[in-house]
Amino acid sequence: MVFENLLDPIFSPLLNLPSLLTILLLSFLISLVITLITKYATDQDLMKRLKDEMKELQAEIKELKKDPEKAMQVQKQVMQTNMKYMKQSFKSMFYTFIPIIIIFSWMTANLAYDSILPGQDFTTSVVFQENAKGAIELSVPGGIIIDGGARKEVKDSSVKWILNGKEGEYLLEYIFDGKKYTKEVLITEKNKYKEPVKRIKGDIVKSIEIEHKQKKILNLFGWKIGWLGSYIIFSIIFSIGVRKVIKVY
Repeated sequence: MVFENLLDPIFSPLLNLPSLLTILLLSFLISLVITLITKYATDQDLMKRLKDEMKELQAEIKELKKDPEKAMQVQKQVMQTNMKYMKQSFKSMFYTFIPIIIIFSWMTANLAYDSILPGQDFTTSVVFQENAKGAIELSVPGGIIIDGGARKEVKDSSVKWILNGKEGEYLLEYIFDGKKYTKEVLITEKNKYKEPVKRIKGDIVKSIEIEHKQKKILNLFGWKIGWLGSYIIFSIIFSIGVRKVIKVY
């Protein structure tokens, strides 16, 4: 989430809306921008001719059901034409790839999980390399309360604490074998949170995690879908509609 704060000045007002509406608006905006870039970054006359050519060749294949050899030759033509079409389509990706990565980074940082609310119990855990032994101590700043002891023995390569706190941004400290590790946690009523998992390379401590529930945006007949699945569904619908209105091939 390198770019998570880059778009805050532009997109942060969306976080005051219901998450479903935020995803809808972003899906439409991204679909519209990508479609407009595709329209003006590609040769639309050529793409229309290629698309019409593929339709004609596919219709010809249907008529050649009784002649598999000729049908295969026509199928090769379809593949060649499709490659030319895809080559044209890829031109727009050079302009959209980096902006989409930045937007997706922001969405991951703000829409993937439920925030930790003031007064709500949440857990933090430390995962160790296999066969790690000893005691680890959790030190919390004012405003955070630990349910139980702050010092715990490592069991089954992990340790977990239950915490509760007031609204605010905090830095938790984990002390193991004389070494100090830290992890940020944000408690807020807004749609904001810190990255849930901090991974540590080349250390006896593998990762430190703040538990967050994954945010569910859509509920389709009992199938609960997160932000990415919801975005994909909405973007497909919007892309089809916008392409027809703007006449992009």
